[in-house]
Amino acid sequence: MRYLLDTSFLIDHWPGAAGGSLALLHATSNRLYVTEIVVCELLSGLRQSDFERGLRLLRPLEFVQPGPDAAALAGHWRSEAHAAGRTLSLADALIAAAAHSLDATVVTRNVRDFALTPVAVETY
Repeated sequence: MRYLLDTSFLIDHWPGAAGGSLALLHATSNRLYVTEIVVCELLSGLRQSDFERGLRLLRPLEFVQPGPDAAALAGHWRSEAHAAGRTLSLADALIAAAAHSLDATVVTRNVRDFALTPVAVETY
């Protein structure tokens, strides 16, 4: 199985709320991915004293940067959401498009926003 970890999962993992989940994903998953958006969101929310710890949390994960086709798909999904009177954030659209391009499931507690896209979502 392929999983793209959303920032919410990593933040919740930080204090231990999803503690066993990351270990379980490592043990049972073929691949665990993060994107530049997830890395930036996680690290920007940390105190300077926790920055190294954040980097250690990210190191075992595979960093991916989807190309222009994924960006175009994210734009399409945002446009569809807007036309329906909903808001799909740029970050969530890009994360979802990255997952789509990898045929991965997004692991998040933010199910509501990712439901605006056709990607598979797993919550915890």
